[in-house]
Amino acid sequence: MIASDLRVGMGHDRHRLVSGRPLILGGLTIEFELGLDGHSDADVLLHAVTDAILGAAGLGDIGEWFPNTDARWANADSAVFVRQAIEEVRRQGWEIANLDCTIHAERPKLSPYKRAIAARIAELLAISESQVNVKAKTGERVGPIGRQEAMDADAIVLLVRSATPA
Repeated sequence: MIASDLRVGMGHDRHRLVSGRPLILGGLTIEFELGLDGHSDADVLLHAVTDAILGAAGLGDIGEWFPNTDARWANADSAVFVRQAIEEVRRQGWEIANLDCTIHAERPKLSPYKRAIAARIAELLAISESQVNVKAKTGERVGPIGRQEAMDADAIVLLVRSATPA
């Protein structure tokens, strides 16, 4: 394998926590009194994953593909973003080797949900669960994460040239 057969992409997203909205992380609804504010369903993790995938293939970012100024994406399920991004990346001859994600949230405690979130992301990407890792970190009561004003997510993906281009 040569270097041109590998691509790395990083994604990051942040959304404010508000009342009156569901908390959706990695495509799953998490029981919590606050949810994330945004134009779509505000799934901070799937937004970071989408950005990582698009970035690795040199395809721009989530805002270019799914702008929050476009009414089509109002309250959209962020799974749509992930699916469209991976379809385009595969059309260009890339496959995911692995995806590593971190959710930054003071509350709720996400340890009980990490495996289910990883399984849902693997399903959306049509890859093995062993290729997806999800971590959760608190803000240690510091900054907007620690004060429960927002949640962040980071994702990094490794793409490899597909053995059979689409």
